[in-house]
Amino acid sequence: MTDGGNGGDAGNCHVQWIGGAPVYLARPFDFTFLDDYGAVLSVVKNGGGSGNMCLCVEDGGKKYFVKYAGAPIAGIDAGAIAQAIEWLKNASRIYVDLAHENLITFVRGEAAGGGYLNVFEWVDAECVGYPDPPSRRRFLNLPAAAKMRAFGAILDFHAHVAERGYVAIDFYADQILYDFKNARTIVCDIDFYQKSPYYGDMGPWGSANFVSPEECAPGSRIDEITMVYTMGATAFSIFADYVRAPEAWTLGKALYGAAAKAVSDDRGRRQQSIREFIAEWAAAGAAEYI
Repeated sequence: MTDGGNGGDAGNCHVQWIGGAPVYLARPFDFTFLDDYGAVLSVVKNGGGSGNMCLCVEDGGKKYFVKYAGAPIAGIDAGAIAQAIEWLKNASRIYVDLAHENLITFVRGEAAGGGYLNVFEWVDAECVGYPDPPSRRRFLNLPAAAKMRAFGAILDFHAHVAERGYVAIDFYADQILYDFKNARTIVCDIDFYQKSPYYGDMGPWGSANFVSPEECAPGSRIDEITMVYTMGATAFSIFADYVRAPEAWTLGKALYGAAAKAVSDDRGRRQQSIREFIAEWAAAGAAEYI
């Protein structure tokens, strides 16, 4: 791939074109290293506050998702770019450790272009997160059985996360991808998952709909009981469009009770493991909807 244009100024930005899309930079940057990964088909994410760029590339007739940190994204200082590079390096190990059929498939991570990138297999799936893209509304309108299977896939993955000794950090609905054609659910963007227990110093990252009370208190213990809260919040996001009042719940009363218990502010009142939550969810009648 070659630099897509001569650039130009948009305010204080330098504009370069990649895969038919403008990329806004603090200064010109050589993207020719991307040629080693295939032809850039599109820019999925153009920087933003994270300092990462996300691209869809095609190599040998197969598509891949590339997440790269190292470009001088406009509005992001050098320290934040350096931090983004370190986070991507750390994430490579996390994806290897947590490989699972319901997690996006990690191909490799490596230094490139003066920064770092992670490569994943591309999935033809849509984000069903918040705030309310059309794909989320389409997902919420699926039959209960389809949404129950999707939630089951998320639970299975997070049971695996717990069994591997990790805890979910910064998980929310934007990390749920749904393949409508094949009725498949894929979790992505687990870059900040940590070994459990984790004593939080990142603050309440992600959506407020998913953040437990302990994640709002710096230095608190973040562990599998915290992840139970996250899964309960996920149930409400799928079966009640985030609303936790009983009248918004679209499944049975016993299933509402299991989800409500999981999101108790009091850690001691929650199910004490993901497997315990799964067992209570099943006992409450989950199979009746499949």
